[in-house]
Amino acid sequence: MSARAPVSDDVHVEVVHDHHEAGHGSRRGYITGFVLSAILTAIPFWLVMAGVFTDPRVTSLVIMAFAVAQIVVHMVYFLHMNARSEGGWTMMALIFTIVLVVIALSGSLWVMYHLNTNMMPMSPGDMRNMP
Repeated sequence: MSARAPVSDDVHVEVVHDHHEAGHGSRRGYITGFVLSAILTAIPFWLVMAGVFTDPRVTSLVIMAFAVAQIVVHMVYFLHMNARSEGGWTMMALIFTIVLVVIALSGSLWVMYHLNTNMMPMSPGDMRNMP
């Protein structure tokens, strides 16, 4: 949007207001994001299906790391979030999203661990003693 702002009676200066600081995606950026997303999906799938790690805790931590990396890839390549756009508010949104993801992932793992510990199948002897 442009407007003419008078400086004096005879001189006019062209003022350009550009509120779109964030760069819109290019085809190359979208393809890069898609390829990274596919790789960040295929590697954890392969890790689980091939049984690369014997300890399930290590596998879950590696998968969570790939999930966080994929969230960042989506935010950068598809949502176009960076430190310069929207006056830094998108960086605040990124930090907020990361905090929520950490809370959701750690809470989910905590709940699943305790369900696994407290709800394991009973032995046949324990089943006979049930009311």
